[in-house]
Amino acid sequence: MLASLLAGLGLGFSLIVAIGAQNLFVLRQGMRREHLVAVVAVCAASDAVLIVVGVSGIGLALQAIPWLLMVVRWAGAAFLTAYALLAARRALRPSGETLRVDAATSTPVPDAAGTAVRTRTTLAATVATCLALTWLNPHVYLDTVFLLGSVASTHGEGRWAFALGACLASLVWFTALGFGARSLGRRLDTPRAWRILDALIAVVMLAIAVSLVLPH
Repeated sequence: MLASLLAGLGLGFSLIVAIGAQNLFVLRQGMRREHLVAVVAVCAASDAVLIVVGVSGIGLALQAIPWLLMVVRWAGAAFLTAYALLAARRALRPSGETLRVDAATSTPVPDAAGTAVRTRTTLAATVATCLALTWLNPHVYLDTVFLLGSVASTHGEGRWAFALGACLASLVWFTALGFGARSLGRRLDTPRAWRILDALIAVVMLAIAVSLVLPH
């Protein structure tokens, strides 16, 4: 069982660490220090659900519905393109905002120079975006449901220990990424840093969107 758990942990990390839409969103929310616990929880819980679906064998049944993945592919491409355009707009037309936070109240405050405070996004909007970036990404199903589920099936009775290891990898990664970015954000809290991050997000999101609709 321990071997299966460690195998799931290793494969889980190998699949989730790559730069992608979900990771960049967690990174940005961490640097903004905004609804971070909710974002990490949504990402980890979503991965856990997908892992259970894959390990339970439901993923094999979903492979018999090819049009479903096609719908998700085009919907995901449209959403990622829109998100990329918004990020590109922020990078090209910066407002000169920062996100300095009062340590006592955890509320944004202008800096000594009077720099404007970046507008905070509502919890509902943040969670909705996080869910869309997770569930409208076909790569999530290919990696987490189909691939991970297939590998788990080779562990026989240890497949649920394998699933637990993969779930732990997801939880550890998103927690480390989000709260690591939160600490990093205190050092990179400048308009130029935000422009670079938004430009990176725009490029990666658009690249993923294009990859979803190109012939495979």
